[in-house]
Amino acid sequence: MYVALEAFALSSYNSHTRVARRTRNEYRSLASAVARSPFSTSRPVGDFDYYERMEHFASSGAFDLAGGAGGLQPEVDSTTFNGATWLLARRTYWKNPFQPPERGSAEWAKAEQFYLQRAVRPEYRWSWAGADGEYSRFRQLIRRSNEGYRSAVADLGVALGNHVLSAIDASVSLRLAQRRTALGRSYDVSVAIPLAFGH
Repeated sequence: MYVALEAFALSSYNSHTRVARRTRNEYRSLASAVARSPFSTSRPVGDFDYYERMEHFASSGAFDLAGGAGGLQPEVDSTTFNGATWLLARRTYWKNPFQPPERGSAEWAKAEQFYLQRAVRPEYRWSWAGADGEYSRFRQLIRRSNEGYRSAVADLGVALGNHVLSAIDASVSLRLAQRRTALGRSYDVSVAIPLAFGH
């Protein structure tokens, strides 16, 4: 029973892992070809969090509205990821998020540092504008990939749990067998009875 269950769980794990990896590659390729291609010819693969952000924000927004001239000017459109990040930075560090302090102030410096640590850089910029169908497909692929990985983790848990139970069962069976043997020996008594015969 244990061997069959473990084999099934491992087979299911391999199947779910293949699906998760395939759909992950599909959504990465789709994002690169559609949402990222207008902004950069160099499109490095992002980490897990990058694509999760892309799922929730149709556009990253610009990193620097000034394009590197005259100091950093963060994205201000809060419907984009970078704009939402800059709004959060202002709400966190400015007394009034809609009234900028002096650029040299501690308030500005802290908000800017917050933004720099989290905002999407130019080589990772994206936008799904005008590509609603592709964006819907991208989000479906992300969900399928995540579900595949979650199922694979569950399968692995079943396999490992089954392995542990199998080991415990074998250990208990061995102990019981040893105990039965010991008890059998304790009752294996030989008695010699002398018999006297008349002459």
